[in-house]
This record gives sequence, C-alpha cells and structure tokens, in this order.
Amino acid sequence: MSEERAEYVPGPSGGPIKVFTVAQANRALPLVRRIADDIVAEHPRWNDLVARYEVAAGGARPEWGESPEQVALRREIDAVAARLNGYVRELEAIGCLLKGFEQGLVDFYGRHQGRLVCLCWRRGEEAVTHWHELDAGFAGRREITVEFVASETEA
Repeated sequence: MSEERAEYVPGPSGGPIKVFTVAQANRALPLVRRIADDIVAEHPRWNDLVARYEVAAGGARPEWGESPEQVALRREIDAVAARLNGYVRELEAIGCLLKGFEQGLVDFYGRHQGRLVCLCWRRGEEAVTHWHELDAGFAGRREITVEFVASETEA
C-alpha cells in the first residue's frame, strides 16, 4: 500500500493550506480529538472568568482603574486564553481549523469534484463523516458518500 502524500495549495488568504483526504483526516483524529477535548474543557472556565470580571467592573469608575479583584481575574483570563490559543495553534499546525469552542467543531480542508471544501468533524463523532462547502458552515453539512471519496482525487 502506498503512502498518501500531503497536498498543499494556496488558501483563501493566500498562504498554503493542507488538503486532506477523508482517510488522512481520520488518521489525524486521535490527536485532534485530544486537542478538542482540552478546548471544550477549558473554554467554560474562560467564559466564567470573563463574566466574573464584567461583574467586578460593573460598579467601578474608569478613573479608579482596576480593582485588585479585577487585576487577579484579568491575569487568570489571560492565562486561560493563552492555553486556548495554544490549542488552536496545535490544530493549525496539523492543518485544521477550529470552528466552535463549545462543541469542539473542527474543519479540515478537502477536495470534492476538483474544488476545495471542508471535511467537518464535531467532538463526539467517531470519524470524519460530513463535509460542507467553504462558505456553508456546519448548517450546510452533508454526509460523505462513496462518490465523494472517489471524487477526492479529481483535480
């Protein structure tokens, strides 16, 4: 069995993007799944800290500056945000795009009938089984069929 080579093409913003086959995306899932689990676990903490900061800032006057409580909360917010940003960079290094912090929604660029599309995976799914057009998003998900897989090699 021959090893599939990674394909890189110019992306929507001009930089190179990795194009996955369904098989390649599924092989990356064990690592992607662990990163998505970390994101989903950490994101509620960030939301909670931001809400607490907003409450603490609610009665403050701007000329007083931040209270000690606000300063402590901001430091925690920054630390959690740095961890989340690190997870997002890990996904980007694999070639994925995080599309949803709460659901652990991740897209891989793929190819269908010669055009660039997104292979779509959500935390809790066993495999990459859906795709959508670049501009369609999660609401436009369609099931990956045998015909889809056969069209992946069409340039």
